Amino acid sequence: MRHDSHYVEEFARANRSVGRKIQIDLIEPNPEQPRTDVGDLTELSGSIKEKGVLEPILVKPYPQAGKWMIIAGERRWRAANLAGLTEVPCIELDISEKDIAEIALIENLQRKDLTVWEEVDGYAYLIDKFDYTHEEIAKKIGKSRTTITESLTIAGLPESIRAKCRQASLTAKSALLEIARQFDEQAMHDFLDAGAKKSNRKTAAANSENTTKSSKTLANNNSFANQKSAGVQNYDVVNDFVNFKFSSGEGTFDLEIHFHKKAAFEINDILNALKEAFNQIKSQDQL
Repeated sequence: MRHDSHYVEEFARANRSVGRKIQIDLIEPNPEQPRTDVGDLTELSGSIKEKGVLEPILVKPYPQAGKWMIIAGERRWRAANLAGLTEVPCIELDISEKDIAEIALIENLQRKDLTVWEEVDGYAYLIDKFDYTHEEIAKKIGKSRTTITESLTIAGLPESIRAKCRQASLTAKSALLEIARQFDEQAMHDFLDAGAKKSNRKTAAANSENTTKSSKTLANNNSFANQKSAGVQNYDVVNDFVNFKFSSGEGTFDLEIHFHKKAAFEINDILNALKEAFNQIKSQDQL
């Protein structure tokens, strides 16, 4: 795994980074590292034992404690430990906590085995911890602002919904986004249950015809992604504020929501207001 060279060199020039070898027991992992599972280190450890650490570890010095904290390269550090090395090549960067989080996240997002949850939670971490905007994340990561906004919508899924998605091996972003756009948590559960039933019916029909179609995971993803609400819904992102628009399929009404001030509202407050409006319309219909 390698960093974007321009990105790392920019920090190195600005902060006069120093390359040196440091005792491995004087280096500590970053407690705010977004990656929680370092994976199997056997292959990497074997490579390091044979060839050494080819890419230096980025560290932040703490002179008073006589220690260094890892900014990027924790897997290499752990693998070097397993290989029996007593010191590793490092580049010192005396940078801010915000910059450390930024580099750590970018390194994490370069992983090939990154899960959808690790990705979306990484974006949410930058916003919650350091008040990044969607636009700033998009520029740093090299993705569109719409992609970041959609990922953050998925990041807001409740843990009970996430657990259900994992159980169903549901990983397609289009499907997860459709779930996240449901009215409330109960509606999300109902949506998932309906998708699961639909998937089971398709699987049963396919088995009876002795066909070999896509895997169960892909069937789940497709069934959820294709389950759309009546009407047309979309949203625009302007200066990191979401403007939601909904048009009924029959053209009988339009619904628009505009968010004027960042952090001036809570999502649950909006959902409760919409739910109250729905109940009022429902009660009038029953008169």
